[in-house]
Amino acid sequence: MLRLWTLSQKPHSTLQQCRLLHSTVTKWAETTETNARTSPTTWTPDSIRTGLIARKRGMTAMWDDHGARVPVTVLQLENCQVTANIVHVRSDRSEYHAVQLGASDRPKRTTTSQMRGHFSKAKVKPKYIVKEFPVTPDAHVPVGTTLSAVHFVPGQFVDVIANSIGKGFQGVMKRWNFKGLRASHGVSVSHRSAGATGQHQDPGRVWPGKKMAGRLGNERITVQNLTVVRVDTALDLIFVKGAVPGVDDAQVMIRDAKKRLVSAAQVNQAQGLYEKVLPKGIDNLPFPAGTKEMAKTLPPVVEAPSKRSSPFIPRE
Repeated sequence: MLRLWTLSQKPHSTLQQCRLLHSTVTKWAETTETNARTSPTTWTPDSIRTGLIARKRGMTAMWDDHGARVPVTVLQLENCQVTANIVHVRSDRSEYHAVQLGASDRPKRTTTSQMRGHFSKAKVKPKYIVKEFPVTPDAHVPVGTTLSAVHFVPGQFVDVIANSIGKGFQGVMKRWNFKGLRASHGVSVSHRSAGATGQHQDPGRVWPGKKMAGRLGNERITVQNLTVVRVDTALDLIFVKGAVPGVDDAQVMIRDAKKRLVSAAQVNQAQGLYEKVLPKGIDNLPFPAGTKEMAKTLPPVVEAPSKRSSPFIPRE
């Protein structure tokens, strides 16, 4: 109540400060966006690009140059567009930069009026999902830009973030891989039981965090260091080697791998290993992002060469 009373006593100064802060942040964002339009830059190991929002379409298999079978997950972009550039000053005076993306068009009648105004300001269609990706100040993308699957180069590593499949309420054997009780002697209809969960008189209670039965799945999962095998520019498909969390048609977020791409590039650059800054066979990354206009200049399908050595050529 004291805080509300103080605001009511001094409304003009407080509102003026809020308006000043909002206008300053807006001007910074507009200046950054103008610089991104006028002065195109190239990717450096210190740059962090934006990610993408895609939909998991399912899994299939591919065969590489040597005939080896590779399981892949197909991810598709659905009109992924930039809706805002965010610049925020933290309490320690450091700046937070991010690119806000929206994906999967939705009808206006199912969109709230607040989000309708936000999308109309960005001059894009309303979206089902809106996420932001932290970037470096040189990696802002102009608002309204439509991103393409060519944002990721075949052969590079990516991290995929999504909610895992929910499995409902499960017991300890499925949830925590407990071995259960004895299956032969001495146990009566309690083979999959958790057993004793408490202690003696001291402490006389169950410790917090004890592994017991409960909800399994439906958690935010990040699968790291997956390889991009193929990119389809016509259908905006990204073929990623391995499994991806989530059910089919779920929304997933893809970004440059923090460990095997971003951190490895910075370390190799500092050590002078310039040929190892990017994975083998990749010269550069689209910067600040891979757009639809860039995709028109590339072939419909871009595929990475196999990283395996041929089994028919003797090793030296």
